[in-house]
Amino acid sequence: MSEYDVIIVGSGAAGLTAAIALADHCKVLVLAKGELTGGSTAWAQGGIAAVLDAGDTFDNHIDDTMVAGAGLNRRETVEFVVENAPSAIERLVEMGVPFNKDAEALHLTREGGHSHRRIVHVDDATGWAVQAALLKTAEAHPNITLMPGQACVDLITGRHEERYSGSGRVWGVYALDEKTGKVHAHVGRATILASGGAGRVYQFSTAPRGATGDGIAMAWRAGCRVSNMEMMQFHPTCLYNLDVKNFLITEAVRGEGGILKHPVTGHRYMPDYDARAELAPRDVVARANDDQIKRSGLDYVHLDISHLDPDFVAGHFPNIYEKLLTLGIDMTRQPIPVVPAQHYTCGGILIDLAGRTDLPGLYAAGECTESGLHGANRLASNSLLECFVFGEAAAKDIIARWEQLEPPPPIRPWDESRVTDSDEEVIIKQNWTEIRRFMWNYVGIVRTTKRLERAQHRINMMTGEVEDYYGHFRVTTDLIELRNLLQCADLIVKSALHRKESRGLHYTLDYPDLLPQAVDTVLVP
Repeated sequence: MSEYDVIIVGSGAAGLTAAIALADHCKVLVLAKGELTGGSTAWAQGGIAAVLDAGDTFDNHIDDTMVAGAGLNRRETVEFVVENAPSAIERLVEMGVPFNKDAEALHLTREGGHSHRRIVHVDDATGWAVQAALLKTAEAHPNITLMPGQACVDLITGRHEERYSGSGRVWGVYALDEKTGKVHAHVGRATILASGGAGRVYQFSTAPRGATGDGIAMAWRAGCRVSNMEMMQFHPTCLYNLDVKNFLITEAVRGEGGILKHPVTGHRYMPDYDARAELAPRDVVARANDDQIKRSGLDYVHLDISHLDPDFVAGHFPNIYEKLLTLGIDMTRQPIPVVPAQHYTCGGILIDLAGRTDLPGLYAAGECTESGLHGANRLASNSLLECFVFGEAAAKDIIARWEQLEPPPPIRPWDESRVTDSDEEVIIKQNWTEIRRFMWNYVGIVRTTKRLERAQHRINMMTGEVEDYYGHFRVTTDLIELRNLLQCADLIVKSALHRKESRGLHYTLDYPDLLPQAVDTVLVP
């Protein structure tokens, strides 16, 4: 067992921001599944939204966020995040993030849904630069211990105290050391979940391999409420390739004249769906692509920009052009096979403005949460921003309450006396593949009650099987992830069945209209 002051699960923007803010006051342990750079932060191509331009105002940014969120956002959260954005950017500049500049000022770009230029960025790889700066700062601090290769199994609560307690108080996590195969207890006065989203519950996703909803599932099992899990954001154009799972084809390809075609007939179909054709909003294009694929039983649709000058195409999209060439596709001469893909988890663990969850001693920040910022649809470049603001808020609250956060009592070690090594890894692989396929087909971009009920039926059947397997065999990262994926799939389907309207990212053919009032879907364990 290891004891620190604060345990943080996740080494992305939210987790490292919290660790750095806490480190002058207490000893912090940061646990990461796989590599320290394995989270979504490093993949963020866009930038960070903040009001920094003379003609822009906080009210404008708040309004843009509320409009994108289809009325489901909590206004106090949106105000809190937007007003804290400029100082978050300032801290990143101090840490050495090399944001693009225009003369002396930061260069600002504009993205869909924003009424002004307000996105600070580092070329088209902002996330990588931010991740590198945060890691460098964290590694340099003597009070921060970074521990990669740790797959968290469950939260340690009062139930795991040597003297059993039903208090629900969280004391840390049990984590599998992926090198040794042993599970250790890591305990502290406070715990912060910054474990990212649940994108890998879907067959096609731009999320990294480890985005299996671990924090959301662990929090739910421990007794936290979870909110708006039906709100899954999809990106319309992800490369269809069986070996390369999450390569995004940027919106800019359509912006510069790329057109979407039926791969068999060659028909350009976007004008049939929307007068803005390929330049319609993300969700409209994603639904059209999904409709073509489902209607014709296709594997993908074609995105074609080969009618433009080859030098222009190769010069404008050098990274995509080079990457596709390695896969045998020349985008200057042939179409690109694309599918829509899950892109961002807008729902999650319910938190307040201090990052507090329902359980004493447990905080959460970033994509694993539902803070009220995104509502029914996330506005571009608000996601990294949420990580910085809530990572900082959780740290501040822990420091302010330090005297009330008592030291942990004796905790029981992990018990594996009744389990053996698995002889049937194929069960995990089979179930993993099955979940991702039925979630994609039945709980994807366009939903119906019948499809959702089919998914629920399969989840119910698999739950007993996975629990039985979990009870008999030693945990592995794959088994931990499968258990969490299935839990998140269940939360998504239950939430989607609960919402009897189409709002934002939740689009159902059975209830195409908006209800007069926007109400959060809150599930209680």
